[in-house]
Amino acid sequence: MSILEFSALIGLGSLLAGFLGALTGLGGGVVVVPMLTLLFHVDIRYAIGASLVSVIATSSGAAAAYVREGYSNIRIGMFLETATTIGALAGAAIALHVSGSFIAVVFGLVLLYSAFLSSRNRVEHGANLPSSKLAERLRLGGSYPTNEGRQSYNVRGVPAGYSLMFGAGVLSGLLGIGSGAVKVLAMDQAMKIPFKVSTTTSNFMIGVTAAASAGLYLRRGYIAPGLAMPVMLGVLGGSLIGARVLKKARVRVLRYLFAAVIVVLGIEMIFSGATGRL
Repeated sequence: MSILEFSALIGLGSLLAGFLGALTGLGGGVVVVPMLTLLFHVDIRYAIGASLVSVIATSSGAAAAYVREGYSNIRIGMFLETATTIGALAGAAIALHVSGSFIAVVFGLVLLYSAFLSSRNRVEHGANLPSSKLAERLRLGGSYPTNEGRQSYNVRGVPAGYSLMFGAGVLSGLLGIGSGAVKVLAMDQAMKIPFKVSTTTSNFMIGVTAAASAGLYLRRGYIAPGLAMPVMLGVLGGSLIGARVLKKARVRVLRYLFAAVIVVLGIEMIFSGATGRL
């Protein structure tokens, strides 16, 4: 296989990863890393480095569209990014001192958990929920567009959501993913933010989280430009397409489809890590 063919295949796979990541808010990294390690036999740390670059591209591509449409809550995103950034630095430091097999097993477990969250039926939280005093003090409430017009919402569970965001940052730095599954869990379940606001705000945040840990990978030489470039371009293109489709998409169908894909990837990552193949 020539270098051009190799880059083209990686670019196409990354395009699909970015598309799915933008639609679900989980980030393209949950597909990019298994794709590079299992299909193309790339060392997992170089795969993580390329994934972190792609996560930044995903956030930049999808977040711009979501902010313009009025879905993302920038105030919530900026507030929670302080927790994810600290966690990302800690996760990246850990990743540089543990084995690739350990990272692969943890990655597989995170994929299975992400599949579980993606397949769950979610209740769209509305304005009828009372806001917590801390959320009111920080002015975290907002509104987002629906078929019936703009719908306002309140925010609860700020301390719980902030703690989960630190964990999301650790996973991002350790595994090279946007850790959107944990971010969406924190906002949707703990803070009672509507699902579409949670997913779009997650996409807004993951770029900052990834940039924090990407610096450590770059310093150790684990970001290869020849690998990161087709991954970044593919994910960026996919995220832009996904951002357009989200407005008309049936979220339940997308969650089931995405869950099926990452269950297979998760099982394979766990098996490969446990048997020492990665």
